[in-house]
Amino acid sequence: MTEQTKNIKHTKNTHLSKSTKDKLDKFNRMRGAEVKSGGFWDLVVITAVDEDQRCWYEVQLQEKIRRSELPLSVYRVFADPPGHKIGNGGSTLHVLQLLSDEYGETLSRFRVLLIHAGGWSQRLPHTSALGKIFMALPLGDRVYQMLDLKLLMYVDFPAHMNPGVLVTCADDVELYSAIQSLKFNKPGFTALAHPSPLSIGQSHGVFVLEPGDEPPVQDVEYRTCLRFLHKPSVEVMHRSGAVFRKHDDEVVYTDSTYYISHDTVETLLDLFREIGPLRCEIDAYGDFLQSLGTSATADYTNNTENVMKKEKDLVEVRKKIFQHLGGTQLNVIILNESKFYHLGTMEEYLFHLTVDLCLREELGLQTITFSSCPLDVCENKNTCVIQSIVHPSARVCESSVVEFSRLEKGVEVGQSSIISSCWVDRGLSIPSSTFMHSFAVSTDGRTQFVTVAFSVQDDLKKTVPSCADVNRLEVFGVSVGECVSRWGLSVGDVRLAGDVSVCNLWTCCMFPVCEDMKTSFSTTLQMVRAAHGDGVVSLQKYTLLSLQDILHHKDLETMLKFRNDLYEEILREKRDATHQE
Repeated sequence: MTEQTKNIKHTKNTHLSKSTKDKLDKFNRMRGAEVKSGGFWDLVVITAVDEDQRCWYEVQLQEKIRRSELPLSVYRVFADPPGHKIGNGGSTLHVLQLLSDEYGETLSRFRVLLIHAGGWSQRLPHTSALGKIFMALPLGDRVYQMLDLKLLMYVDFPAHMNPGVLVTCADDVELYSAIQSLKFNKPGFTALAHPSPLSIGQSHGVFVLEPGDEPPVQDVEYRTCLRFLHKPSVEVMHRSGAVFRKHDDEVVYTDSTYYISHDTVETLLDLFREIGPLRCEIDAYGDFLQSLGTSATADYTNNTENVMKKEKDLVEVRKKIFQHLGGTQLNVIILNESKFYHLGTMEEYLFHLTVDLCLREELGLQTITFSSCPLDVCENKNTCVIQSIVHPSARVCESSVVEFSRLEKGVEVGQSSIISSCWVDRGLSIPSSTFMHSFAVSTDGRTQFVTVAFSVQDDLKKTVPSCADVNRLEVFGVSVGECVSRWGLSVGDVRLAGDVSVCNLWTCCMFPVCEDMKTSFSTTLQMVRAAHGDGVVSLQKYTLLSLQDILHHKDLETMLKFRNDLYEEILREKRDATHQE
């Protein structure tokens, strides 16, 4: 668990629980139904990293519509253009241009929800193939996904929103309680703001509010923002006047989701015509919001301290953004009865879905969701079994998640583990703090399987300068060199996928290709045990792939069929049980 996650004070909020249940009930009534004009989004737009991801997002959307899981509206998926990475800010501009080209003047009457879901989810690899917007959650009679949760959380917004675009990301949860409806009726940008400890402010955006009550005291307050700080230090937060005292604690107001009025959408389209085609990544938060507010300056345009990849065009593009957006109003809706949860890493995912009793209560998360699984399989209620078929003699230990899997007789899943899309043969035992996920891959028209495994603490994005430095990477708590020696290999046997200048756990070819799911899982499990010092396994005879390779060769049709077969089998069992009653 990250230090940030450990240090957050979590207190149960009964107002959030009731408010969320009300939204859940309302959204459930809308699923599969026609919605009144103005009562739902005119367009729901999801971004994808490329055309392949776009196609498979649409396949999953169509299946959700077929199952009556979504309100009947217009759902679109747009891929980023090929070539340079453009970031979620560039993706926002690209989508706005596509919508303007397609809908013309009609767009000025639309309320659009734009969900950024492009990318490979390297820190949450069980969502890499099918997308984190379709990540399963332990919620609902049938499995809720992040898309359902996003629509649920914002279900009250469209009726009180002027035409424009609400921008959000696919891996966070915002819960709020408000007596009155939230209104999005001001020009410029309007952002939601959540009270947060300073430790959260250091890795998010922080609003410097205009002078007012110290601190805001109502459940919802509308304020104007002087300027926006992007991942500021504690010193900068204090110096800028962003820190308030609340119940003897220091808090700041941090960002999550924001609305852009239609007039400002037109300004962004003018900007895109000037700076496109993009050759650098733009951040929809840091690069747009820092240009807004009455006290904003262009100083941030030269500051690349928080930029992952420093690109030569970025500073000039930022200056153009400031020229177009500078002086634009940044309105803030302060949600004092709210919480923001991020599910961006394996540790965050496990913590919030199992250990964090506050989120479990506020969102109504379940121990067993749409599964064939006796309750006593789970060590306690702080576990999650999602759309899986689990033998009554199996055991799932505390703080673990099992999703879209088959666990046969006598299987044991250790504590704080993630088992996703796996077929686990009888009697196998998975060590604690283990992540395992099975992929189907297709090469030369032939379907095979690869199961990847890591410790839930492993950093898949940590990069070393070259293949010669691969020993500086760690997997399962030991160096890659030590690990591969336990797998009958040498460091020289570890091939890098793609660009050899990028050496990380994502590009290291370490995972064996097998003929079926069961064999794939058990072979990789032997690797996990050997990494922990329990025996030695030889991988010499196998073709080894990296996660990057796997996603290039992924067979999503087979992966979705495995999930759908589980769905149909569980559904039949539940119907049979109902008929017997």
